[in-house]
Amino acid sequence: MKALILVGGYGTRLRPLTLTVPKPLVEFCNKPILLHQVENLAKAGVDHVILAVSYMSEVLEREMRLQEQRLGIRISLSHEQEPLGTAGPLALARELLTDNDEPFFVLNSDVICDFPFEDMLKFHTHHGKEGSIVVTKVEEPSKYGVVVYEGETGRIHRFVEKPQVFVSNKINAGMYIFSPSMLNRIQLRPTSIEKEIFPIMAKEGHLYAMELQGFWMDIGQPKDFLTGMSMYLQSVRVQNPEKLCTGPGFLGNVLVDPTAVIGENCTIGPNVTLGAGVVLEDGVRIKRCTVLKGARIRSHSWLESCIVGWSSSVGQWVSFTLLFEVVYSLTCHLMASNLIFYWLVWMP
Repeated sequence: MKALILVGGYGTRLRPLTLTVPKPLVEFCNKPILLHQVENLAKAGVDHVILAVSYMSEVLEREMRLQEQRLGIRISLSHEQEPLGTAGPLALARELLTDNDEPFFVLNSDVICDFPFEDMLKFHTHHGKEGSIVVTKVEEPSKYGVVVYEGETGRIHRFVEKPQVFVSNKINAGMYIFSPSMLNRIQLRPTSIEKEIFPIMAKEGHLYAMELQGFWMDIGQPKDFLTGMSMYLQSVRVQNPEKLCTGPGFLGNVLVDPTAVIGENCTIGPNVTLGAGVVLEDGVRIKRCTVLKGARIRSHSWLESCIVGWSSSVGQWVSFTLLFEVVYSLTCHLMASNLIFYWLVWMP
C-alpha cells in the first residue's frame, strides 16, 4: 500500500522554529512530527510513502533517506514547483499512486492522534466507494467547517462552513483513504480538495466518513502544539506508561529523553517533554512545556506553556510564563532582584 503526506507548507504558524527546520522535522514529544505518521503507516502495512514537498525539500530528503533504511520502506519525494493546494499534489504524484489498484492514504502533516490506519482500510473496503475521510468531534462546531453524514452508513451528504445553527459537530480530521479512480477528478493545478473535490464526491455518493476514536489535534501552531502534546502524553499514559517518568520531582505525564540531565530539587510536570541533551540545572520548575534538543534551563527558573527551541539557554531565576510562545535560541538575563529580563535573540 501507499500513502501521500502533504508536507509542502512553509510552517509559518510555528516560526521561528521553521525558519531553519521544515515543520515536519520539528520534534513533537521527542520525535519529528512526520515520523509519528510514517512509523504508524509502516505498522499498518504501507510500504511506499510519498512526500509532497516544496519548502526545504533537501533537508527532508536527507532525513527520510535514513528513515527509509531503518523502517524498511520506500520513501519518495514529489516536488511542487508552485503551490498546488491540497488536491494538486495528488495529481502531481499520479504515476506513483496508480501503479496498482490498491487504495492509498492521504494525510495532512500537522495531524497527531492514535492513527487508525487499519480501521480506515477496513471501513473503506466495506463501503466500496471512491473515498473515505476521518472525522472528529469538536466542542464548538461554529468555528469549523463541519461534515454532515448518515450515522449508520457514514455516507456524507454535505459540508457546512462555520454553521451558526447546529447541523453537526464533526469536522474533517485531515486523514483520507482513496481508491485510485478518485484521481480522475483532479487536474494538475492549484486545487482545494476540501472545497472543490469533496463536495462533488459527496453529491455523487462517493465519499464516506469514519469517526475517529480517541484524541486528535492539529499541531501546526504553538498553542495547539502544546495541547496536542498533553493529549499525546495522556495516550502514552494509557498505552505505554513505562515510557513516562515517575518518582520524586515528577508530576503527571512527563517524557524525558535518556540523554537529558536533571539537577537537584527540580519539579517537572505535568505535561512536559524534555529532548535529547537537554539540561535542567538545580531548582528548575517547569510545566506544560516542550524543551527541544540541546537547550539549557539554568538554576531556579520557572517555565510554563513554552516551546523552548534547540540549543536555547534560559538564565538563572527567570520566570518565563509566556502563554503558548516559542523561546528560540534565546538567552534570558535576570536583572537585580525583580523579574525583569532582557532577551538576546540570535539565529543559529
